[in-house]
Amino acid sequence: MKFTYNVAGMTCTSCKASVEKQLNALPQIDNAVVSLEDKTVSFDAPKALQLQELQSQLASKFTISIVENIFSGSGEASDFKKLYPLFLIFIYIIAAAIFINYKDFKIEHFMLDFMGLFYIVFSFFKFLDYKGFPVSFKMYDPLAKVFPTYGWVYPFLETVLGIMFLARIEINLALIVTIVVLGITTFGVTKSLFSKQKIKCACLGTALNLPMTKATFIENSIMIAMAVFMLIKTYI
Repeated sequence: MKFTYNVAGMTCTSCKASVEKQLNALPQIDNAVVSLEDKTVSFDAPKALQLQELQSQLASKFTISIVENIFSGSGEASDFKKLYPLFLIFIYIIAAAIFINYKDFKIEHFMLDFMGLFYIVFSFFKFLDYKGFPVSFKMYDPLAKVFPTYGWVYPFLETVLGIMFLARIEINLALIVTIVVLGITTFGVTKSLFSKQKIKCACLGTALNLPMTKATFIENSIMIAMAVFMLIKTYI
């Protein structure tokens, strides 16, 4: 079941991360996600929890109250609904890459345009909440955990890679960077999935509340596979 509560006292992305971490620590709660704009937190739980229990889990500066309790249906339907924006964006990126190349379709050109559009679109969503992205990203990316500055640079790196692929600038360099960067992130994603951590995916920034799922692993794997294929084809 899906439950949504008001939370007073949240003023910044650090508050958001703190509330999500504190509530996700409860064994009965999954996928706690805060909306700073609405001052609410939503999470999955098998049944309603007492306000006193929730409040005791939060720091004293946060005050929780009931806003609405919504039954979300089966877990499978709920997961599909949460990931719908990701699937829709992938469909649009694929369609755009095909449209760009439909007159003289070549798989190599399609892949380069797909990767370029992928980076540009995904970096756009990260910039929608630029301050919140590094907080979510470092929860699973190994490099961002060690070097927090990397999380702040990452959206710009995606933008540059997107331009390099679309403009056909230093493609081999862009392919190598893609394999290294997404390889590191995919390692962190895989580790999170195996440990069954309930954290958010930062692939589309924090503007869209997406859970960390196998879909995140698949999207990164597709990009890595394309980059490897293109590099191999270059030297054959």
